[in-house]
Amino acid sequence: MAADQVSVVTATLTCRCPRCGRGKLFSGLIQLRPACAACGLDFSKMDVGDGFVVPILMVLGFVVVGGAIWFDFTFTPPLWVHALIWPPVTLILAVLMTRYLKSFLAVQQYHVRRAEMGL
Repeated sequence: MAADQVSVVTATLTCRCPRCGRGKLFSGLIQLRPACAACGLDFSKMDVGDGFVVPILMVLGFVVVGGAIWFDFTFTPPLWVHALIWPPVTLILAVLMTRYLKSFLAVQQYHVRRAEMGL
């Protein structure tokens, strides 16, 4: 690995620039910044697309539906308890999964396709 880049795992889990590891990758929850504030890497050339949506939907569906079924059979709560619990759980997990999978795809694209990005 070159001295000017951090590992894929480190950059993904910290949501930092894949080249310097100091600048933030996101400007909001899931919006990529235009460029790294520390080293100037142009993030606008990173095209992560919608590649992360299918794994999120499959895993999130399994976790939420499986959790709801387990919760219902274990505690037998009234329906309104499910209505209070599962929408926030789904939203929080969806945002977290989207953030980290989008980070992984952006970092991986930098490491694998630097030439296509003009770097």
